[in-house]
Amino acid sequence: MTHLETAPQPRCQLRLVTGGVDTHKDTHTAAALDATGRLLGHQQFPATPTGHTALLEWLRCHGEPDRVGVEGTGVYGANLAEYLQTVGVQVIEVDRPDRKSRRWQGKSDPVDAEAAARAAQSGRATGTPKLRGGPVDALRALRVARRSAIAQRADTQRQIKALIVALIVTAPATLRTELHSLADRPLIIHCARRRPDRTHAGDPATATIIALRSLARRHQQLTDEITDLDTLITPLVTAINPALAGLNGVGADVAGQLLVTAGDNPHRLRSEAAFAMLCGAAPLPASSGRTHRHRLNRGGDRQANAALYRIVLCRLRWDPRAKAYAARRTTEGMSKPEIIRCLKRYIAREIYIALLHPQDQQDGP
Repeated sequence: MTHLETAPQPRCQLRLVTGGVDTHKDTHTAAALDATGRLLGHQQFPATPTGHTALLEWLRCHGEPDRVGVEGTGVYGANLAEYLQTVGVQVIEVDRPDRKSRRWQGKSDPVDAEAAARAAQSGRATGTPKLRGGPVDALRALRVARRSAIAQRADTQRQIKALIVALIVTAPATLRTELHSLADRPLIIHCARRRPDRTHAGDPATATIIALRSLARRHQQLTDEITDLDTLITPLVTAINPALAGLNGVGADVAGQLLVTAGDNPHRLRSEAAFAMLCGAAPLPASSGRTHRHRLNRGGDRQANAALYRIVLCRLRWDPRAKAYAARRTTEGMSKPEIIRCLKRYIAREIYIALLHPQDQQDGP
């Protein structure tokens, strides 16, 4: 070979590899494993479209990507996961390593990327990422604003009650009687309409009334904001899944939460048992020796679990079949919390069917 000839470029090896990616705001760190689990290398790439392409090409230089485990597919890894799915690469959603593993192995981007690859290769991680950019994403954004407004309104109402308690101690008897006898809604209206003398703001009673007026008006503004968001959320939920919105005990708020939990691609949930586990409604085995029992599942999406709980409460009050079931289980010796847990599991199965068949109107027990 003369000095003018260039050295031959190394060819990419044709073998199956498993990738793992630890995602961050500005960079993604990738790791590659061969079929036997041997680490082939790791590399950092910018979190940009160009970086996504370079990451995939780097994996292909080690072989043919079989699957890629990605951390944070709902946040920093959302764009990368979408790109990989677009080009036909199977993406596995990987949770971050638990704290016990991190104490033993340490923490770094290459270590986390390798852990993501091993979780995807071993089958310990099997989740399919949610699709982004669909109507459920729009619903999710509206619900974030609504939940924030509800939390702030509740906090404002608590502050109003606390100020009223302080005012009752120092206010004249007529004002104490006037405020103490009002229910919540008339109290908000009454405080919002007050016209205190601002020139006497140094007086504690007058300052308290001014504060109550400000808080009451804030409460009214938040109520108007929640109502405005509801006018957008309700038709959107019905349009996304009319079958779910038509179920007994399922209102717009409950249906919206369940749709957000399932995502735009509910078929990623492989079974109704998987959906129940996602909602924390599947009891966990806690048997040992001759003892055979199950314990309460405290994991899963707790907001979805709360949505199932509200459905159960509604049906226990209005649905004859749910009432009959509760009565039968009570005679068998089950407590009310146990009956509610059983009903949540049954309702999770019904919700799962509605999620997969959004156009089928149905009404289960």
